[in-house]
Amino acid sequence: MPKAELHLHLDGSVQIDTALELARSRGVDAPRDQATMRRLLVAPPVGASQAELLRAFDLPIALLQDAEALARVTEELVEAKAADGVRYVEIRWGPLLHTARGLALNEGIGAVCGGADAAAKRTGTVVRLICTALRSHPPADNVALAEAAARFLDRGLTGFDLAGPEHAYPDPLEHREAFEAARAAGLRITVHAGEWDGPTQVRRALESSPERIAHGAVAAQDAKLCAELMARGVALDLAPTSNVQAGIVPSLETHPLATLHRLGVRVTLSTDDLTVSDISLTDEYERAIAQCGLTLPELWLIDRGALDVAFAEAAVLEPLRRQFDRWAAAEPAVGAGALH
Repeated sequence: MPKAELHLHLDGSVQIDTALELARSRGVDAPRDQATMRRLLVAPPVGASQAELLRAFDLPIALLQDAEALARVTEELVEAKAADGVRYVEIRWGPLLHTARGLALNEGIGAVCGGADAAAKRTGTVVRLICTALRSHPPADNVALAEAAARFLDRGLTGFDLAGPEHAYPDPLEHREAFEAARAAGLRITVHAGEWDGPTQVRRALESSPERIAHGAVAAQDAKLCAELMARGVALDLAPTSNVQAGIVPSLETHPLATLHRLGVRVTLSTDDLTVSDISLTDEYERAIAQCGLTLPELWLIDRGALDVAFAEAAVLEPLRRQFDRWAAAEPAVGAGALH
């Protein structure tokens, strides 16, 4: 199945061998053997909270403090996704997290854009990038980040996101000016929400008028909220395996992916992180059927539907839609007729 993935973090996708090499070459205090490095970079399969899950990102961020490292990891991620049949991918990262050792903000953004473009040309996978602001950063810094990101619109950076610890920083509207600056510049808006405090956080995220919400599975607990999501056409970029790791749901069997889809809420399906969740998109799709309860035709509708909410230009998406539809026409088991 050709796949589209919209919710994927760069710093959560550093390959183990690459992390070992970067630690050695950059003099970062980190394990020097693969087994120990894996234990640090891969989060436990079942976790207690978002805060616990976020600790798995500390070392990758320390390793990605120069342009060469950022470009390399971006290229490797695109190549890994292409090998997994992903034909369209959106990669997000927090550029301000990678300036601790003096890397200029524009240089860091440019490195990720360059790595994505180089790998896209080699693999044929279409890549778009999402600049992620952090809830914990000063609002003025995130305004400056939005303005810097806008300068890379012509290099595939098309989205603006807000992420980070919801418990400590619950109100996304503290960063209203950053959203406004990003939107005015032409960047499309998504917000992380619902990894803490249930549907309340998803409602708060809607106040920033996003097109999509990253996570948000807890919306299934609130029928009125689901109706609002449907009325506004806001999609939830779901990542079931990661949600179990963050303690949002106790198991894949209890994840509301199928429930939300059947209600009519727009959902997409992603891994969140290649390494932190130790999962490919093919794995996530297989689990969606075997454990989350989707049928194959439902999975196909979710996969194909991602192209209708993707942060890319129509001229880029139309050929991809035709490519996906040709595949479906040759695979009657997916029920491609339901799309038309």
